[in-house]
Amino acid sequence: MRKVWLLMVGAFTLGLDAYVMAGLLPVVAGDLGTTVSLAGQMVTVFTLAYAVSAPLVTGLLSGVRPRVLIVAALAVFTLGNGLTALAPGLGVLLVSRAVAGVGAGVYSALSTAAAASLAGEERRGRALALVMGGMSSGTVLGVPLGVLLADHTSWRATMWLVTGLGAVALLGLAVGLPEVPAAPPVPVRARLGALADRKVLPIVSVSFLGAVASLGLYTYLAPVLASAGGVGAGDVAPYLWAWGIGGVLGSVVAGPLVDRTGRVVLLITGIVSTLVVSIGVLPLLGAAAFPALVVWGAAGWAFQVPQQHRLLALRAERGTVALALNNSALYLGSAVGSALAGLALSVGLAARALPWAAAGVAFAGLVLHMSAARGRSDSFGLRAGGGWSRSSPRP
Repeated sequence: MRKVWLLMVGAFTLGLDAYVMAGLLPVVAGDLGTTVSLAGQMVTVFTLAYAVSAPLVTGLLSGVRPRVLIVAALAVFTLGNGLTALAPGLGVLLVSRAVAGVGAGVYSALSTAAAASLAGEERRGRALALVMGGMSSGTVLGVPLGVLLADHTSWRATMWLVTGLGAVALLGLAVGLPEVPAAPPVPVRARLGALADRKVLPIVSVSFLGAVASLGLYTYLAPVLASAGGVGAGDVAPYLWAWGIGGVLGSVVAGPLVDRTGRVVLLITGIVSTLVVSIGVLPLLGAAAFPALVVWGAAGWAFQVPQQHRLLALRAERGTVALALNNSALYLGSAVGSALAGLALSVGLAARALPWAAAGVAFAGLVLHMSAARGRSDSFGLRAGGGWSRSSPRP
């Protein structure tokens, strides 16, 4: 498991970079002379590039050693963040965020698969939780620090911090990451076929809807809190802490739960239900939203651990491809969610109403998940490793 910790360092930097912008939108918009909704599109560009790059690049470069690709992806990610810190205007900023998103997408997909491979099947849940925990720790520790740094210096200083952390993670992986077993080559036809796989598509679709609701809303957390409870732009850091602390707790707890109980489908049902409620009550709580933010963060981050576990339990030919598709769905959902939220704000929708819309999307994901579970004979008896409990009927 010590080898997995190296991958977690890179994931920490990704988590910081992906979510620190949510707290910097008003500052960036003011510095570049644009609106918050337009500045928010840098999150959309980042996540869209992230979503597209994961299956595309890993497919085109499937013959390259995973270790080389992981290090190269983190180098591209770090370069993109350096360009972001130097961006003179919105156009260059959007391009630089796309570059960083490409590197992040490839790194995320490969590092998750590498962690599962290095840990072995019996500790796969813990390995996945460590990588997800790196992402959530980057949020809980790095995002408030980045916002605080921006308040006292500038948002560009925050981006230089992200760039520096990326360089440190890059050096550590280049020196210490061992060779990672390569996944079996997957023909293009099989890659495309995963999109229509009746086992893969419902899982990936639920990930997409969950990301639209959770990550899309988080992008505009600052204006949502300001609209619902009068929280000023300079006071948003504690709320980011609350969401991030919940994320760390959720991602850390989810792995052992998957390994010990094996009730993957049941866990997902409970997690998504919790996500719906915690997001939906935000406008009613205003400045007292700390507990809901902790629960929201925990559910949002815990959600992906059992999702990834289900996909990795598929046959070898599709497991890695399905994982890349799920990562793409996750960040495509974030891109769509932030784009739709920005559009809603630009046409006059009150920011206070965004959580209710997000809760509706999360509920649609819950309905889809439960419908797909009922349509399969394994339903709530599916175990983490693809096996069956004694009380579960075999198909």
